[in-house]
Amino acid sequence: MYEKVWNHNKMAYGGDYNPEQWDESVWAEDMRLFKLAHIDTVTLNVFSWASLQPSEDVYDFSKLDKIMNMVRENGLKVVLATSTAHHPAWMVKKYPEILRTEFNGMRRKFGGRHNSCPNSEVYRKFAVRLADKLADRYKDYDNIIAWHISNEYGGECYCDLCEKAFQGWLKDKYQTIDELNRVWNTSFWGHTFYEWDEVVAPNMLSEHFGYEQSMFQGISIDYKRFYSDSMLDCYRIEYDAVKKHTPDIPVTTNFMEFYKILDYQKWSEYMDFISWDSYPSVDASAGKMALNHELMRGLKQGKPFILMEQTPSVTNWQPYNELKRPGVMRLWSYQAVAHGSDSVMFFQMRRSIGACEKYHSAVIDHAGHENTRVFREIAALGAELDIIGDKTLGTREKAECAIIFDWDNWWGIEYSAGPSRLMRYRDEVERYYEAFFAHNIPVDIISVKDDFSKYKVICAPILYMVKEGVDEKIRSFVNGGGKFVTTFFSGYVDEHDLVTIGGYPGKLRDIMGIWVEEIDALPEGKKNSFVWEGTTYNSELLCDLLHSEGAEVLATYEEDFYAGMPVLTKNSFGKGHAYYVATRSDAAFYKKLVGDICEDVGITGVMNTPDGVEATARYNEDKKFVFLLNHAGETREVTADDNYVDLINGHKITVGEKIILEKTDVKILEKA
Repeated sequence: MYEKVWNHNKMAYGGDYNPEQWDESVWAEDMRLFKLAHIDTVTLNVFSWASLQPSEDVYDFSKLDKIMNMVRENGLKVVLATSTAHHPAWMVKKYPEILRTEFNGMRRKFGGRHNSCPNSEVYRKFAVRLADKLADRYKDYDNIIAWHISNEYGGECYCDLCEKAFQGWLKDKYQTIDELNRVWNTSFWGHTFYEWDEVVAPNMLSEHFGYEQSMFQGISIDYKRFYSDSMLDCYRIEYDAVKKHTPDIPVTTNFMEFYKILDYQKWSEYMDFISWDSYPSVDASAGKMALNHELMRGLKQGKPFILMEQTPSVTNWQPYNELKRPGVMRLWSYQAVAHGSDSVMFFQMRRSIGACEKYHSAVIDHAGHENTRVFREIAALGAELDIIGDKTLGTREKAECAIIFDWDNWWGIEYSAGPSRLMRYRDEVERYYEAFFAHNIPVDIISVKDDFSKYKVICAPILYMVKEGVDEKIRSFVNGGGKFVTTFFSGYVDEHDLVTIGGYPGKLRDIMGIWVEEIDALPEGKKNSFVWEGTTYNSELLCDLLHSEGAEVLATYEEDFYAGMPVLTKNSFGKGHAYYVATRSDAAFYKKLVGDICEDVGITGVMNTPDGVEATARYNEDKKFVFLLNHAGETREVTADDNYVDLINGHKITVGEKIILEKTDVKILEKA
């Protein structure tokens, strides 16, 4: 159960290295600096296709051979990329059909990246051929610990090739044109299709009047599914190409937190392990950053993941690019480890001198030496990781609570023609996660396909789309004693975005014990309110007007014509309970709701900590490791709840002892 991600004897430390951008005279100095920083792993060959294949029939691996031999001689592990994230210029000139068409119908030219049509057979042919040649050439290098397919798959295409492929995908999925017309409800506006080739890609030339504003949501949702599948097919054919030569080397590609375009839950089935690139927004809270890690951990049912990229200090692409203050790089690195990472890796190893990432931070700055604040911090963290060694590798969190997140639901909610353009699926998920986070209660991010039975509490914020069989899973969970929480705008449609008639929340109605008659969408800044157990809470965004059908009414609206109608209900169903939250409220409400429900089933946090201090834990068969992370911005004090040993300095801590956490400090405690 507690297996390692890859063949490494410690947490991997390093990241993206692009020596091909530099004169070879610099390489030896890089090796010296890497040793000083305790770096042991590099990701190579991410954007080298142009140099590896200068023309259709010519391949040149001479420079990569030198690089691969150099890092092996210096004892470095390698994550080897297939370099297919950007096609070479000659390919566009000879085969212009590989280029993408944007959502607005604009045909791209050579440039940028993520500019290859995933349904171009030409692109697929050359990508697979390169992956195959790389795997065959380097298959005997014993320091390759993983294959890195492409890089940050992203972007969209609406070209003729994609449109034709979409028609074939639909035919495979629905079999008959009559079934297609049924699931898309094409009798609306006389949209009936008679032949498969009459279907067009939904964009600004057809079904859309804005990126998230579609006249036929069913068509647009299916295109999202199709496109995610198309990109996944590109990944899978490269996966097969490298596995043919190196069957024992694990394969991954780097995800990008909650990336809406690609259904990572489906993708995860075809990855040997999850890896991702962490670049939090400038205003991200500690809880929001933790949630991103939880998503990645949940994609493989709690198995460890790899933090493939983060910036050592500053990014280059945000509205304003603030430096990471002293200690923050270490703090955020250990937060990733606390939530399941078996690595700490960066983009980039040496700072580029040109193009858009020349001001993105690196281990080796433009100064070119070790006498920088960032380098000193990286070297200090590397020394700590050497001390920790393999002790936490393969360990996992233990969660009895879960939050459901579903890509189809995400697409459906934000394509919805009403009730409010202010409604954002991820925002509501974050609100519930932050409540668990505030209590230091571990929580898994799960899909609707995952096993519900191992949890005591499951939250499903705005579960708008209830796909076939999901209501039965929820019904069984609650009937067996589980606590289930859902919210406004839940249970409305099936997987085709067709409304479930008979009253909201559709198939969840008997579980929740309520009937929603109307929804009031409040303009931005307008609020209602409700009182629950003596405290007044805000009500905003949406207000469901509902009637109890057996559910206990815990709170009612205070204002407007629906004052006195239920806003918070609890329904007894079998051995369990189902809670319905009919509006968006504030952080204090969610913290109390989650805390009360967890207390009712005997779930407690990892450790009691003051505000701003996060406590998480990872376990193996016989060890427990507690991570204390101080996000507060000032010194905090925590009382030890057991006997521990500080994993970094070896200090013994006894139960009841005061643990001092300086600003941005981290303690990793092994239970004695």
